[in-house]
Amino acid sequence: MLAGYLPPSSGNIRIDGIDVAADSLAARARVGYVPEDAPLYDDMRAGEFLRFMAAIKGVAGHAVRGAVATAAAQLELGPVLGMTIGKLSRGYRQRVALAQALLNDPPLLILDEPTNALDAYQVIAVRALVRSLAGRRTVLVASHVLTEIERVASRIMILVDGRLLTTDAMREAGSARPFRLRVAGPDPTVLAALKAIPGVINAVPADTAESYLVEVGPSQLAAADLARAIVGHGFALSELAEAKPSLEHVFLDLTRQVSTMPANTA
Repeated sequence: MLAGYLPPSSGNIRIDGIDVAADSLAARARVGYVPEDAPLYDDMRAGEFLRFMAAIKGVAGHAVRGAVATAAAQLELGPVLGMTIGKLSRGYRQRVALAQALLNDPPLLILDEPTNALDAYQVIAVRALVRSLAGRRTVLVASHVLTEIERVASRIMILVDGRLLTTDAMREAGSARPFRLRVAGPDPTVLAALKAIPGVINAVPADTAESYLVEVGPSQLAAADLARAIVGHGFALSELAEAKPSLEHVFLDLTRQVSTMPANTA
């Protein structure tokens, strides 16, 4: 809807003060969009494609060369501008798609799954690139890969089944404090004891044997209090460390809350 591909069924959208439905072309002129699996003309050379896209985007004729050169330099496309797009690697194709979105220097850049199907080296490169594109413009990244979003975004929104669960997920993470524990004993017994400790919101097994993630409410339970409670229950505690809240943890917590809400209040 932001990119102008779908009309909103209700409400309205404004980009830089311009209504997307009422003045679609003017709104889209302020957006650079890279869809997942961006369609490119495989028979065109990369430089030729970028000049073509600059013309479509309304870049003045005398400014096309400069716009293409700037975008190509930013995306490090110099070595492949004369190559046919169909012969480029997946990483370079993604860079060409990103370059076309920047040709008219839009204030809003929308990227859908920008690291999809890239290898590890290309993912790192695109991640750094996305961070470098922010600052002078708003960069909106849509992805289901939570670890990637966590590494590039300064603010994270979570959307599930068309419902916006939060507009700042990592601020939500600050409302609870997770601890990583290593406690000897049978899982069901240990989990039951952990959940029974006053101030503990939730406890789940972690990724290794006898390890647990315990979530406590803000200012409700200090690490020393938690340790005393565990030892007081007769368990051997070998590790206790405060863990940084992860986006995955916040996502699971929010979706769990939604799944327990009555249908008429959802």
